[in-house]
Amino acid sequence: MELRTDFARREVVLPGGEAWRWSPMAGGERTMLDRIARPPRRETSIVRHAAGARSGAHSHGGGKEFLVLAGSFHDDDGDYPEGTYVRNPIGTAHASWAGPDGAVLFVKLHQFTAADTQRVVIDTRAALWHQGVVPGLAVLPLHEHGPEHVALVRWAPQARLRRQW
Repeated sequence: MELRTDFARREVVLPGGEAWRWSPMAGGERTMLDRIARPPRRETSIVRHAAGARSGAHSHGGGKEFLVLAGSFHDDDGDYPEGTYVRNPIGTAHASWAGPDGAVLFVKLHQFTAADTQRVVIDTRAALWHQGVVPGLAVLPLHEHGPEHVALVRWAPQARLRRQW
């Protein structure tokens, strides 16, 4: 299944605007934001796991990064409460499970280059945010590799970016 594959085109996905679908992890479901099924495969989705849902050991051939939006998520390498950003490079293997209140994750799969081997774990609630390019924006850099720059941007009410062209 292909979904929103033209990354040069602006797309808006509203909460509740997409159906929840089956997820490989038992007790999980996802709503896809984009998906390229043909190689090189990639996917971005919101995934929710029921309380205590578990997956067996598995690997991520193209890497996996996620942000815990609600609840807590756990794997063989650690515990990730709400607000934790995790970046696991290509080939990372683990078993994983949701906490007692379940978990909601923003997930990106199969989007790493082979040379990007850094594992990253950041508690975004405790990290230092920087002033953005306009008043009312705060930026938290998460990861950089070559031309890729991953960051969270926090918008205050009424913050506006003005087009420069």
